[in-house]
Amino acid sequence: MSRVSRRLWIGAGLGLAAAVPGAAQWLKIETPGIPRLPDGKPNLAAPAPRTPNGKPDLSGIWQVNGKFLQDIAADLKPGAVPYQPWAEALYNERRSGTRSIDDPAARCIPGMPKLTNLPYPFKIVNTPDMLLILSEGFTTFRQIFTDGRALPKDPQPAWLGYSVGRWEGDDFVVHTIGINATTWLDNAGRPHSDALQIIERFRRRSFGRLDIEVTFDDPKAYTRPWTVTEDAHLVPDTDLLEYICTEDEKDYPHLVGK
Repeated sequence: MSRVSRRLWIGAGLGLAAAVPGAAQWLKIETPGIPRLPDGKPNLAAPAPRTPNGKPDLSGIWQVNGKFLQDIAADLKPGAVPYQPWAEALYNERRSGTRSIDDPAARCIPGMPKLTNLPYPFKIVNTPDMLLILSEGFTTFRQIFTDGRALPKDPQPAWLGYSVGRWEGDDFVVHTIGINATTWLDNAGRPHSDALQIIERFRRRSFGRLDIEVTFDDPKAYTRPWTVTEDAHLVPDTDLLEYICTEDEKDYPHLVGK
């Protein structure tokens, strides 16, 4: 069986076709180490696992829950996003539906935090000196270094930026800079500048739940830092599949707005 129904949702009124997972990936495989109920189903309410150093183990295949797929500020009150005037004007223009063809994701280009807030599963892999995030949706990867290195002083802009991570208690805190300013923060079209810094806090509350708090600090585009939260659920007993976004792509030339 293969994944189906890859283009079933439309991004935030922008006319941007994207992918949504179907009901099946691999034939069922039983993931080792998952706590199980008497009927054999995964016990997703079990305590979060821990690594040998005592920290929560973030490993697993995760997928965000639905509310952030279009709009990362969906839970914020109206007016809570502190735009600089130019950023608000650009957001409103994009939101009107006339600029959907400008979204880099329409050309299968990833961005931050889009890599983990679109409806594709992603796999977190722990290694001694870095945490890897493997994305099915863009068939790409993100490296979060935990070996004590500093962030680059003058980074070459990158689609996913440059990230270092550290533990604060049971929170895994990630600092990212150097994100290409042409990307959008979400499908709704929120912009950012080359000064954007993102701070993420990953908290594994239980075996099957991962909370992600994301703070955006971009003084060129916003008057102060602002924060959103999203939650992800574990996708057990399966694995990622290859998905090439540009394969047989026919939608992009027809994106003309509303």
